[in-house]
Amino acid sequence: MQGLEPTFQAYAWGSTTAIPELLGFAPGTEPVAEAWFGGHPSSSSRLTGHGGESLHTAIARRPGALLGADVASRFGEQLPFLLKVIAAARPLSLQVHPSVELAQEGYAREDARGVPLDDPRRSYRDRNHKPELVYALTAFEALVGFRAPRRTAEILRGLEHPVARQLHKTVTADPSPTGVQEAFTRLVSVGTRPTPREVRELAEEFRARLRSGSPSPRTDHAVDLLEHAYPGDPGAVTAVLLNPVTLRPGEALFVPAGAVHAYLDGVAVEVMANSDNVLRAGLTAKHVDIPELLRAVDCVAAPPIRIAPEHVYDATDVYYVPVDDFELSVTSVTSSGACRLPSSGPRVVLCLEGPVRLRAATGDELDLSTGGAAFVPAADGALTVTGEGRLIQASVP
Repeated sequence: MQGLEPTFQAYAWGSTTAIPELLGFAPGTEPVAEAWFGGHPSSSSRLTGHGGESLHTAIARRPGALLGADVASRFGEQLPFLLKVIAAARPLSLQVHPSVELAQEGYAREDARGVPLDDPRRSYRDRNHKPELVYALTAFEALVGFRAPRRTAEILRGLEHPVARQLHKTVTADPSPTGVQEAFTRLVSVGTRPTPREVRELAEEFRARLRSGSPSPRTDHAVDLLEHAYPGDPGAVTAVLLNPVTLRPGEALFVPAGAVHAYLDGVAVEVMANSDNVLRAGLTAKHVDIPELLRAVDCVAAPPIRIAPEHVYDATDVYYVPVDDFELSVTSVTSSGACRLPSSGPRVVLCLEGPVRLRAATGDELDLSTGGAAFVPAADGALTVTGEGRLIQASVP
């Protein structure tokens, strides 16, 4: 096993302090939105040995030893997952991640058109799906998936703005996925979406109701927050259609491919399939691809998928998800003795609190302090950890 140096993404919605404080380096003036621990070719982490070789390159050179025969046969010569730390100081884009089928089709289509992989107008940067698990490190606020049309109608009832009245009419006339899709499509599509002036006017009506008494203060607050962050953007109004979610530290949420979502505030660990495919409908200065997002989005109303952990090996909680690409475990270790970690395939370990010492079945050892990370190849076998602290492990089921 070797130490793993993350790559950082300086997106505008990031925090200047949260990730530096968590990982133990001096903050700068630029926002740090994400720290990536993985081998995605667009922004691969680097191993601390072998001259700082990228993890992506190392795996391509020795897939059998680093991934193991089983993982390599199932996922090819790539680490199947990507671990991130994200810090949202302002809301992220309204987005959907595609299925494998849509990703493969979209990637081939953009390749055929000659769109470079690093072109900001490109929607598909790889051929993979991107289901993801969010594990909250602080209170974490999000909008995820469509709420019941009945509840949307209750929230819209009594609002006077023509946009609200039209939405209310749509979801009451057809309280099915078709009606939800019609309402969402109307809000985000060019030609039918509200004008910036209409968005501002409707946001003011939500703000006034928030002050005077609201049937859904969380929704009114979300519309207010989003419209302040992205003035005039109709994505702010979609909050009336979406489920509000609050995660406390240690709680986790699974976001499948096709689920529309927007993260609003907080710091979290994400583990996802090894992909950077994001289809956006608004609330961003980045590339927006509404027709492609509408192809990918699942409009069936459903509650958010919270994942309760299973407690294993005395000191570890494992968050199992309904995909084959990854699982997440959290281990709290004390000075009382060694703790076994689950899994023996390729793993990424991130120390949230330390110091701790990792020991592989081969006898190799590695010390990690707070913010340190390691890549553990399949050839190292089972891991144990000693010390005092808490660590995150992403692995393959």
